[in-house]
Amino acid sequence: MLTDTRRSPYAKVSPVESARWTDGLWKDVEDTVFSSTVPHLKSMFDAKDISHVVENFRIAAGEAEGEFDGTVFGDGDFYKWMESAMYAASRTGNEELFRQLDAYIDLIGRAQQPDGYLSTKQIIGEKTGKASRMGDINDFEVYNFGHMFTSAALYYRLTGKDNFLKIASRTADYLDHLYEEAKKTGEVQTAVCPSHYMGLCELYRATGDEKYLRLARTAIELRDSVKNGLDDNQDRLPLKEHRRIIGHAVRANYLYAGLTDLYLEEGDPEHKEVLESVWRDLVDHKLYITGGCGALYNGASPYGNFFHHQLVHQAYGYAYQLPNITAYNETCANVGLVMWAYRMFQMDPKPEYFDIIERVMLNTNLASVSLDGRRFFYQNALARAKKLEFQLVWPLTRTEYITSYCCPPNLARNLAQASEYAYTVSEDTVYVGLYGANEAHISLPNGASFDLIQKTDYPFSGHIEFKVKDLQGEAKLALRIPAWASEDGKSHYQVIPVTEDGFTLDLPMDVRLTGANDMVEEDQGLACVERGPLVYCMETPDADVTSLNRLHVGFDNGFEMKETVIGGRQVPALYGKMRKEAEPKEEGLYRTLVPNCYQDVPVAMIPYFAWDNRGEGEMKMWFPL
Repeated sequence: MLTDTRRSPYAKVSPVESARWTDGLWKDVEDTVFSSTVPHLKSMFDAKDISHVVENFRIAAGEAEGEFDGTVFGDGDFYKWMESAMYAASRTGNEELFRQLDAYIDLIGRAQQPDGYLSTKQIIGEKTGKASRMGDINDFEVYNFGHMFTSAALYYRLTGKDNFLKIASRTADYLDHLYEEAKKTGEVQTAVCPSHYMGLCELYRATGDEKYLRLARTAIELRDSVKNGLDDNQDRLPLKEHRRIIGHAVRANYLYAGLTDLYLEEGDPEHKEVLESVWRDLVDHKLYITGGCGALYNGASPYGNFFHHQLVHQAYGYAYQLPNITAYNETCANVGLVMWAYRMFQMDPKPEYFDIIERVMLNTNLASVSLDGRRFFYQNALARAKKLEFQLVWPLTRTEYITSYCCPPNLARNLAQASEYAYTVSEDTVYVGLYGANEAHISLPNGASFDLIQKTDYPFSGHIEFKVKDLQGEAKLALRIPAWASEDGKSHYQVIPVTEDGFTLDLPMDVRLTGANDMVEEDQGLACVERGPLVYCMETPDADVTSLNRLHVGFDNGFEMKETVIGGRQVPALYGKMRKEAEPKEEGLYRTLVPNCYQDVPVAMIPYFAWDNRGEGEMKMWFPL
């Protein structure tokens, strides 16, 4: 969920909730999420023989017979789906969906225990002796709590109803008693994937009750009391000593997003130093060109000490360790990065943060779901080979249901809420975040107000028109000039006064070749094709070659953008040429290269977000230069 920081004392900007997509890519994405993804996910959660999630709530409420089934984090994933459904109902005026949400909330309330506890595996297990509370951090109980908190706060913000908020508050009170006991006994565990830091801060913002802010602070402080902490959970070192991003990527991004939320309320300068240092390590050393993060299925990223590190799942890895075919980039980690970057922007509105948000959302997040909104990636690779001599944990093609179903609802809420990334405001300035055709009513703290209309085919076109209506007072507009559009390679703002004359921004949309840092071993001597904020790739149908590995890219590729149809959708492809290497005459691990064995061949490239919608085959993004 996006943060409601309008009253947060250390937030330099706050959200604009009134923006609505009116046309273009983001409107298409939103329509697909509302009409296809949200009902599809609902059917998955409702199905007893698939996820078993809603059935678990019924059993926990004593309204059905049976055993717990499905994932231990299914409750939290259902709350994430509820956020996407709340946006769908609110944006489309779908009263039937609101009635369904209220029915789910009533069911959740009936499953809640008298002391406020609410996690279905343990509630069901306590009846049979097969499970107990808070015995194993990998049962994800507090993760479930945290996503309930954010979902309940959002429902209150969108509807004014407090039915879900009351349930969430009782669970937070249970957590409060739990942490008070932990402080007394010193027996502390770190909750994995700590969604509750963000959730408690939103609960505080929604209710105004200081105890939830205190509870968020206590939860974060207690991390330092964990015995035998792990890099996996980022609790081996005291939090204020963190300077590099390590360990499980989802857990890291949730941790630092929650810490930023706490900073926005309390302004601890030591927390700010941690956040800025860890952020720099991420974007300077461990971020894919698509914005994906968490490169390794299993790996380690120690603080510079090779002999003191631990095996970590879904790991950030070492600096510059960015494999392509085996890239993990769990969708939840990428969604978590957007949440963290957005909070960092509110802490300090630097355009770099929205450059990252845009890169993640337009590339890896859109690639995580099929164009029809019904099939999903868990991991997000940067290449797909014809065959592998080893097996990956997740298939490199999207599926309707993934056993670990945390990513699809997380992605659904991220894309459903994308319009709230369009603008933020300070005292007298509107900051443009995500570009896209939209309309918004702007009210600034200085008293100025106006209607802002943006017309553009961005990200396919760099031409962006702004119109202003009913201007009252004085205001400024900060136009984000992305790093890729700047002569010095650094993003900045172009600040202009708001007038009813309107204004136009033209960003360059030349095709460019991008190389990686020399330390990225996998990409040495390779180039990636980009246009505007989009990263392009090639699939088997896009070139008449036996393998995409035979192709070399050059500066004379002559790429031109033309529309093509993929999955029934118009997609902007790049048509040009590459140089094809002759077929190798030798088999084996190595082969002899011969001169003058290249010829030009016509090729096409498509946006990375559109890949894997035309059947299985190769996919490649980085090509020999």
